[in-house]
Amino acid sequence: MKTSSTDATPQRPEGPRLLDAPLVVLDLPALLTQIRQEPSWQEGDRNSITAYKTDGLRVVLLALRAGAELKTHTAPGVISVQVLEGRIAFTAGAQVAELAPGQLLALHAGIPHSVVAVTEAVFLLTLAVSKP
Repeated sequence: MKTSSTDATPQRPEGPRLLDAPLVVLDLPALLTQIRQEPSWQEGDRNSITAYKTDGLRVVLLALRAGAELKTHTAPGVISVQVLEGRIAFTAGAQVAELAPGQLLALHAGIPHSVVAVTEAVFLLTLAVSKP
């Protein structure tokens, strides 16, 4: 297994960031601080940080301001959504789940869904992608 990282970008100029290695420890409190300090959050209604990425699994931290929406879309694999702060409304078909901190939902691949931040919210999205 090789180690991979992302290069510095205008969004994150501090240098390379580890995305994949045989063992990766994610510092969620540090990521929560970072996501709120970046220009995308300061100037807009959302921000995200890819915390872990392999061919088969992605872990993304997302922050949404109250009222911000991720319009209806599908995911190419099973997802889980775990709310860390605030509240979100997760809609899949006719079902709406309002999630608060400590709650987690799982959704099968290919199901149309959307997310609305009921309050300012931060959640962890995990996407498991099956190789064809």
